[in-house]
Amino acid sequence: MSQRRPPRSRAPISTASNGSLGVIIAVIALALGFLVLRDVRADGGASGGINNGSTDSSAPVDTGATTTSFPLDIGGFTIQVVNASGIAGSAGKMTLDLQALNFVVRQAVNAAPGTAKRAKTGVFHLTGCETAAQRVNQVLGGNAEVGPMPSPIPTETGTLAEACVLIMLGTDLAGKALQGVAGGNGAAVTTTAPPMMTTTTAG
Repeated sequence: MSQRRPPRSRAPISTASNGSLGVIIAVIALALGFLVLRDVRADGGASGGINNGSTDSSAPVDTGATTTSFPLDIGGFTIQVVNASGIAGSAGKMTLDLQALNFVVRQAVNAAPGTAKRAKTGVFHLTGCETAAQRVNQVLGGNAEVGPMPSPIPTETGTLAEACVLIMLGTDLAGKALQGVAGGNGAAVTTTAPPMMTTTTAG
């Protein structure tokens, strides 16, 4: 009678547990992530030639630069004031008053010899300067005589140079404040301060 031999037991296969395998994968992923992040930072620091609009606070500041501001011409035209009032210095005063409002005004002159003394101030214009003449009349108070430029031109030199608006100053406004400006004796006109142009000169 044969006897059965008991089956041999197989040796268990040694395998890593699921928990150990997960830890290993996590460590590898962490190491790869660190390497990638380091490379990205290195590339970002090296690309200094790209200007993203930020201000470099470490850039040197030129402390020797000088900034100058001055008002722009608010009229875009030139005025000539002529003394036809017979009151000395009155045309010069009006010239300074208009310049204080940032109008471009030539040096005051006298009326042409033989010109009758005017009681009423006149504002005369060349062709194309009609709107400018109306603006000047408003600053003077709105009561001046406005019309085309007389011929011959009634200045002592007979010319206007670059001016296109001529004020023949009469006795009504001679020596007085500009009627159309706040603080004058006429209807108040609101005036807006002109823009400022700024230039910077390196020192």
